[in-house]
Amino acid sequence: MKKLDKHYWENKYHIGETGWDIGYASPPLKEYFDGLKDTSIKILIPGSGNGYEAEYLYKKGFKNVYVLDIAEKALESFKRREPGFPEENLICEDYFNHKGKYDLIAEQTFFCAIDRKMRLEYAKKSADLLNPGGKLVGLLFNHEFGNESPPYGGTREEYIKYFEQYFNIKVMELCYNSIKPRAGRELFMILVKK
Repeated sequence: MKKLDKHYWENKYHIGETGWDIGYASPPLKEYFDGLKDTSIKILIPGSGNGYEAEYLYKKGFKNVYVLDIAEKALESFKRREPGFPEENLICEDYFNHKGKYDLIAEQTFFCAIDRKMRLEYAKKSADLLNPGGKLVGLLFNHEFGNESPPYGGTREEYIKYFEQYFNIKVMELCYNSIKPRAGRELFMILVKK
């Protein structure tokens, strides 16, 4: 298995091998964001890539959005598109080393990009980063890809085992508004920190 480190991801951006990048905010997350009323909440988007979800939120008036990625190239791309976005909210760091407190963590193709052995640690780290009652919201693949490199899929049952220790599972169901290539293969989740 390849080491999924900073160099690995920087290289993916350098050679343009970014098949996960759909070029806009994912419709399920957009719909969820559209239902948020409090634009002052503190939101983290880990493994944000080109940050389309952050861009969408920022343009809707959310000013406490934090974009985290291990690849500088991804953050540079976001910064070129959104030069007014607060520089201090762009974080080039490994998620598992990050410190902070958030009201919402938005998951979009990050969980499927980390080593499978890190999944339980991801659940714990996400809970640690959330304020009491904070939410982890987003998409997980409900499909096994059989890949030796990302994306890594899984099943609802598997995911529940990771998350139920740290979260109350409010929603984890087949997504009805996925983009066409992912239709029938995504779960939408709303998890609330215990």
